[in-house]
Amino acid sequence: MQKSEELIGKKVLVTAGATYEPIDPVRFIGNRSSGKTGAALAEEFYLRGAEVYLIYGNIHVPLPTYSGIKKIYTPTAQQMFDVCVKLFTDVDMAVLAAAVADYTPIQFSTVKIKKEDGEMTLHLKKTPDILKTLGEQKKQNQILAGFALETNCLIENAQKKLTSKNADVIFANICSEENPAFHVDENEIVALFKNNQMKKLGKNKKYILAEKMVDELVMLLHDKI
Repeated sequence: MQKSEELIGKKVLVTAGATYEPIDPVRFIGNRSSGKTGAALAEEFYLRGAEVYLIYGNIHVPLPTYSGIKKIYTPTAQQMFDVCVKLFTDVDMAVLAAAVADYTPIQFSTVKIKKEDGEMTLHLKKTPDILKTLGEQKKQNQILAGFALETNCLIENAQKKLTSKNADVIFANICSEENPAFHVDENEIVALFKNNQMKKLGKNKKYILAEKMVDELVMLLHDKI
């Protein structure tokens, strides 16, 4: 594909995929995120001239192969948090497309837990909130974008997330029987902005949605300059 110079000199951080929170050496808490959207976003930013950090968890799609995309594997929420916080001060934009687990086991068993009679209780603690932390650290000239996957009250929940995390935009999508969101080629996205504007990006292939989302983010970045 032909590269443009639209984002030459800009640095962008993108997260992708799911974090897996280990219970024991063979079991984990996770979700069904494929990483397809995050990978498509990283590639689109690169093709527009940006220097890209792709911070990825557990994904089920090929990673972009361009040498200009720096890839860092972070399988757990804590590892992804640590890398994002470290890199954020040096980037112009962070787009957090990864599906980070909300909870992680308090204790990790170093050996496989054997099945026994009766119930098993698993004690969990919250994982660090990457979007909220970056929102607290965000400088005036930085753009911060997050995602909201909801099964109900999409706009209301996405709006709350936009405000509470101090993001510039939330890309929201519903997870339903008609729009499963995970492990499919298409998705349907609504963008919510800090100025109370809302824009439907439509239902499209994820790589087309990546182009549309980057279009919106480039406009936000130009507004900051």
